[in-house]
Amino acid sequence: MNKKYEIDMCSGSVLGKMLLFALPLMCSSILQLLFNAADIVVVGRFAGDNALAAVGSNTALINLLTNIFVGLSVGSNVLTAQYYGAKRNDDLKETVHTSMLLSLYCGLLLTVVGLVGAPMLLELMKAPPEVLDLAVLYLRIYFLGMASMMVYNFGSSILRAVGDTKRPLYYLLGAGIVNVLLNLFFVIVCHLGVAGVALATVISQTISAFLVVRCLIKEQGGIHLELKELAISREKLGKIMQIGLPAGFQGTVFSLSNVVIQSAVNSFGNIAVAGNSAAANIEGFVYMAMNAFHQATISFTSQNYGAREYRRIYRILFAGELCVVATGLLLGNLAVFFGDVLLGIYSPSAEVIAAGMVRLKVICTLYALCGVMDVLVGALRGIGYSIIPMVVSLVGACGLRLLWIATVFRIPEYHSLFTVYLSYPITWTITLTVHAVTFALAARKVLRTEGAPVLKDSKRAEKS
Repeated sequence: MNKKYEIDMCSGSVLGKMLLFALPLMCSSILQLLFNAADIVVVGRFAGDNALAAVGSNTALINLLTNIFVGLSVGSNVLTAQYYGAKRNDDLKETVHTSMLLSLYCGLLLTVVGLVGAPMLLELMKAPPEVLDLAVLYLRIYFLGMASMMVYNFGSSILRAVGDTKRPLYYLLGAGIVNVLLNLFFVIVCHLGVAGVALATVISQTISAFLVVRCLIKEQGGIHLELKELAISREKLGKIMQIGLPAGFQGTVFSLSNVVIQSAVNSFGNIAVAGNSAAANIEGFVYMAMNAFHQATISFTSQNYGAREYRRIYRILFAGELCVVATGLLLGNLAVFFGDVLLGIYSPSAEVIAAGMVRLKVICTLYALCGVMDVLVGALRGIGYSIIPMVVSLVGACGLRLLWIATVFRIPEYHSLFTVYLSYPITWTITLTVHAVTFALAARKVLRTEGAPVLKDSKRAEKS
């Protein structure tokens, strides 16, 4: 590992090092959203509200299809960090090569699913008829870049696991600038509309994937990537699956609940869809800023678990929660305060802005609750517990959210956008409470068995 990019997570100050780790990651996430926002802003300004709705209506569906595989990158991150903390270089090398080949297979599978299933999936989501053809076109082109997207996600998760969040930021910055320039060229000059925006995204994703692979090839030590040695280790694949599949399944079901909510929003027409799309994009900046501390909690907890520094885990959780609450409260309420101005960037329509403000006021004001929930999940996964947080999240957040839409939203006097969005803070509160109790019990077991083997099977860990 290149020492100037390395962060020693197993000794010294937790809060200072977590900030050092999280800030580049936060910048990476915000940059990624800025480049995604460029897609929406360009089509909203230069291709009209239908094009804006077509791009926005795909967001929940894309997340639904990709989250199961992005979850596997969480498994790769945890396993890499644990082996790195335990200084088991041979196991680390096998994990890296298994992860990168797995990412390629996942991306190719997603490409096939997106190309073949786009019309049927969008119809199931009740995409407005006037934007359906544009939405299908965007989705099919977008999914041509899935292999690149997966390679970048897995590669950057490996770098994060050993403390490097700076180089993924640099690679994303370079690729994102290309994305913005191509957006403007394809939409304004070539008049390609949503197709141009999707094509620009595919090209930029390919650039970022190339850069992260090149970085791993040039690395020394356990995370060095040798292309001719790419192979799937059944043992490492199994461990990645044990951690990553529950995380991915949880993300997928979360996205499924969001698809149901997107369908509820779609029932209010294309103005509501456009306003929801713009607000969700703004909201995403707050979420990604908080998510940096979720990712930091996973990597810090995993490394310390691998190094048997079990008592630092409480300090890591406290630092993560402190940072995520401050970030969520500050950025969430700033998004509401400047909401009219920010939404105006996406669309000049007063109706679209009004629809977007409904979402911002309900969700962003209390967004810190979501961050608290995610940091608790990250700490649990770092110590080998992946199934329990998945079950709690599925029942507490997804299940209750779907129940809310099926019951309260159906009552005529509550049939409104406000009611749809209210399901978020209510389910966050319930779920984070259960996660807190679960972590307290799990951490006590870890401390009680400090001599236990590192990298336990997650199912056995949860039963121990």
